[in-house]
Amino acid sequence: MPLPFSPDPALKPEVHGFFDPATNTISYIVRDPASNACAIIDSVMDIDYAAGRLSHESADRMIAMIMDNGWRLEWLIETHVHADHLSAAPYIQETLGGRLGIGENIVIVQETFGKVFNEGTEFQRDGSQFDRLFTDGDSYQIGGMTAHVMHTPGHTPACMTHVIGDAAFVGDTLFMPDGGSARADFPGGDARTLYRSTKRVLSLPEETRLFMCHDYGPNGRDIKWETSVGEERRHNIHLHDGISEDEFVAMREKRDATLSMPRLILPSLQVNMRAGDIPKDKDGRPMLKVPINAL
Repeated sequence: MPLPFSPDPALKPEVHGFFDPATNTISYIVRDPASNACAIIDSVMDIDYAAGRLSHESADRMIAMIMDNGWRLEWLIETHVHADHLSAAPYIQETLGGRLGIGENIVIVQETFGKVFNEGTEFQRDGSQFDRLFTDGDSYQIGGMTAHVMHTPGHTPACMTHVIGDAAFVGDTLFMPDGGSARADFPGGDARTLYRSTKRVLSLPEETRLFMCHDYGPNGRDIKWETSVGEERRHNIHLHDGISEDEFVAMREKRDATLSMPRLILPSLQVNMRAGDIPKDKDGRPMLKVPINAL
């Protein structure tokens, strides 16, 4: 499928990455170099799952950078419904404002996991918890910068890649070249779809900077989160040029069959499908569920 927009490699946004070691997640502040406008991509809320305690140290670091520099937060972007960390978007939005956006197929995720968690009719499955639902080819503004959105499903149905000038934020569609690709075995995931999505991302100009949502430091290397289309096409261990769709699907499905569920999948899905809000019990108390043998 062709790109739904024309890339603008002359536009070079300022990108600041924040690594969360507890979840191996990288969150980003993306700033328009010609103004004080910025966006946050894939924020993290801290959780001590065993103790049932939430905190905001990770989000506070991003808030501090924005406030210290006098920047203006215009968007909070979720590349997908994360299964390995909780979003801090409502906490950040309460402090700094901004609009919250995710892909339109959030409604599929809400319907699927609304059933898993036996949510009642009060849980809306129409994406209305978010300020904007993006479709393939949509665009939005961060100051004077135009951000473009590509639908890149496979890991989840709602995965989107956000392309801002010479930078693309790929969520879990790709990992660093020595990390390969993300799993495709969650409900709604599909390895063949993921392969086609990655090829779409890798059709961007070779010099396009790619920013990962996760890195696990394969073979003990230092954590990294920036690569390029050219590097991925030459060196990605799962998806370099020459790997066929059938080869990738066979590898991905065999590998996924050996993987355990992410440690934080149960709290993450309950919170993230609600745009970062914590579910409550019938008495209004924040409460998470643990469905048995449901995943």
